[in-house]
Amino acid sequence: ANGWTHIHSTDSDLWIKPTKMQLAIQGADGTFTGHMPISPADTKFHVLGFLPIKAQVNFEEAAPLSGRVVRVGNIARVDSTASYYIRLSNVLIAGIPSPVGSNCRTKDPVTLSANTPDGEIFNIANGGNLAGSFTIGDFEHCLLNTLIINQLVPGDGNMTLAVTNAKFISATNP
Repeated sequence: ANGWTHIHSTDSDLWIKPTKMQLAIQGADGTFTGHMPISPADTKFHVLGFLPIKAQVNFEEAAPLSGRVVRVGNIARVDSTASYYIRLSNVLIAGIPSPVGSNCRTKDPVTLSANTPDGEIFNIANGGNLAGSFTIGDFEHCLLNTLIINQLVPGDGNMTLAVTNAKFISATNP
């Protein structure tokens, strides 16, 4: 899986680097659980239209990926949910390091819903597109920058993922 996410509050994009989704289908109804580790991503945006801010965004899995592959006739779609804490590091304001400490992250996990877009299909063997939305809440433990981060970053976003080259290793079917 790889793709893009857009954070509306900062009007910034993050590239979701290629990653391996590992899923286990648990039953005939198509439910699954698994993991999708997301590599750190760099973001940059401007405050007040001119002050550049850069940061590294890290994703810490808070709960396993879960969902369901739903088939209607010959058409399949995926409905899934993942949960991550978002951690910020290497923050630069106008090129100057701004310390946030090693524990600067969202207070609560961010829940990402990723589903097959309306009008598209998901092919179990070849993959397909997933799209969804999320809401970033407040951050904590960002030293003196907690208040500023909470004024700038929390808010809604959306994401688009392309899932390809599915390889089945094993499946359980109770």
